[in-house]
Amino acid sequence: MYEVDDPRSGMSGKSTAAPASAYTATPEAKPGFAAAEYVRFYQRPADEDTNGARTWFGRGQNFVVAYSRAERGAVLSRSGQLDEYMLVLPYPGKGVRITAGTETRDVDGYSLVVVPPGDSRIEVLEDAQLLRVFSTRNADVAARASNAAAYAQAHPHIPSFQPWPEPVGGYRIRAYSLDVPPQPGRFGRIFRCTTMMINMLPFEPTPRDTTKLSPHHHDDFEQGSFCLEGAFMHHIRWPWTANQSHWRNDDHEHCAAPSLAVIPPPAIHTSAATEPARNQLIDIFSPPRMDFSKMDGWVLNAADYPMPAAAP
Repeated sequence: MYEVDDPRSGMSGKSTAAPASAYTATPEAKPGFAAAEYVRFYQRPADEDTNGARTWFGRGQNFVVAYSRAERGAVLSRSGQLDEYMLVLPYPGKGVRITAGTETRDVDGYSLVVVPPGDSRIEVLEDAQLLRVFSTRNADVAARASNAAAYAQAHPHIPSFQPWPEPVGGYRIRAYSLDVPPQPGRFGRIFRCTTMMINMLPFEPTPRDTTKLSPHHHDDFEQGSFCLEGAFMHHIRWPWTANQSHWRNDDHEHCAAPSLAVIPPPAIHTSAATEPARNQLIDIFSPPRMDFSKMDGWVLNAADYPMPAAAP
């Protein structure tokens, strides 16, 4: 349910609530519904404190968020990384020096970087906050998530993870500036790779108008919403089915920065900024969202990352 001036109102096949019969469970069918996850990094010590960086980990079914506060000279390394991951440098500055394989590249702050599989090294060139997002195929980072126990069993209604096609020209360090002006009809600043999609939403300078919310649902993928600045109220509602044991109470969870909310399908959800200045969410989907990918001009690096050949 989007306002007419919301770019998502133009997507085909949108819906706000599936009929309850679509999720009626039988002994042979999928079980009920998963709970949402709220990982408030500000309420707990860092999960890792090494090499000049304090890092907190939280996860969804297919992705892991690693949020770091790093000092100049800090090094964040990966050994034997199975697939691509994304690095977000959300603020201007000197940025980082990235080495992956035989390639070394300096990347300024206020950038999003896709780092190739294999061994990689990120050297922080000045004090910074940064975000890395991995697939949960990488069991070592998945196990570090403070909410890892919530995924001891796979959550229902999410298909098994399938990566998207390899990038044009093969794997390498790919950096994209976040200095992208808004454009009428485009939703946020969306980038994808073989494993995930990230949408850098704009700052919300004031609390959201609660008469213009956007409750909607996703049938078969979860959404991660990382709060980088300010705070948000996440409103989540699950369908009712004939089986009352599957019913869940609504969530109205207030999450300040830094935090991660993971919204499971098919819960109806919307989020509202609450602080008087500078509220920002970063949305994460793994694998990439097909509906966003099919919108002309929405994915800013679409030329580098083709869609699956059998895309509906």
